[in-house]
Amino acid sequence: MQKALTVLSLVLLGHASAATITVWTNFGGPEQAWLKEQAQAFEKKTGNRVQLVNVPFEQIPDKFIQSAPKGQGPDLLVTQPQDRIGQYAAAGVIEPMDKYLISRSDLDKTALGAMTYKGKLFGLPMFAEAVGVVYNKKLVPNAPTTWAEFLKVAQANTGNGKFGYLEDLSEAYQNYGVISAYGGYVFKNNGGTLNVKDVGLNNAGAVKASAFLNDLRYKYNLVPEGVTNDAAKSAFLDGRLAMFLTGPWNMGDIKKAGISYGIMPFPTPPGASGKWSPFVGVQGIMLSAYSKNKAAAAQFARQLVSSDAQVSFNKAGGRIPVSLAARTKLKSDPVVAGFGKIISMGTPMPNVPEMSAVWGPWTNAIAQSVQKPDANYKQILDKAVQEINSNIK
Repeated sequence: MQKALTVLSLVLLGHASAATITVWTNFGGPEQAWLKEQAQAFEKKTGNRVQLVNVPFEQIPDKFIQSAPKGQGPDLLVTQPQDRIGQYAAAGVIEPMDKYLISRSDLDKTALGAMTYKGKLFGLPMFAEAVGVVYNKKLVPNAPTTWAEFLKVAQANTGNGKFGYLEDLSEAYQNYGVISAYGGYVFKNNGGTLNVKDVGLNNAGAVKASAFLNDLRYKYNLVPEGVTNDAAKSAFLDGRLAMFLTGPWNMGDIKKAGISYGIMPFPTPPGASGKWSPFVGVQGIMLSAYSKNKAAAAQFARQLVSSDAQVSFNKAGGRIPVSLAARTKLKSDPVVAGFGKIISMGTPMPNVPEMSAVWGPWTNAIAQSVQKPDANYKQILDKAVQEINSNIK
């Protein structure tokens, strides 16, 4: 009898100490179904309850910042992009997660860097994306690895309504890899902390990068004026384009078109001091600083970024996992293998609030630099950086 009472007491104690974790998510479709399955598995394993609340992506920042201090917000956000971290950290609504991450060895270092703000890890990375060169294997049987090989293949496939290489040269985001290769940068990175007073978008390397982008149009005659990302994608799907710069978001349509494709990094540009390193966008799980169930919430977050969960998440929506073990398990998937490699060699897109002051002037400068041959790149970039610095102050 005494033993039965003891067992009953333990059961009641277990239920009394069980936590309810509220998760805000913008996931829909198969990814929402995946999250529900993960929540059910977690509930069964731990006895804790997970309450999923669907909140539109664009509404999450304001709602979270306003409701968290009142104790009305979620315990976890699944998921948020790294460029919201600075805003959330400044508002004091997200908790550093360093102490909750048992091991970092399985997570992509670039992705961890994207979730780090002022030296602290403010989110567990879950998936990432970056641009890479997607090529038609029928037109490019072997992926070129040097600029000389790349140029030879591109020019051999250009002419008579066909193109060897296309991209939107006016896009600052997708051309950051070239800027980085020549030594340009947005904000100087000092050991994981970005110095927003040190903007490197008009240094000598950034000027060389603008000249190279201009050369792709007017010297090498690869990218005609007016080419947009949609135009490049259309040409690729029609079989009229050998190689183009794009991201995982276009792979569904490429697969549907039945094109035999490969994915590779852009080669090191001529005369560059470093390798091509594109911007990497990362989304991760963030823990509310006002959560009353931080340990249980962090346990669920760790489950979501585990290798097994990352594999099933990829199967649900095709996202590129940041778990290295998950990538190994998915190595037969050319999208995961190709973009996974590129993500690891990329540069985290800045996650500080000051980045909002950069996009407008910088994008205008990049677009202006490719509008005519031999533009005054230094003058164009100086003006942009002057405007950026003025916006930040």
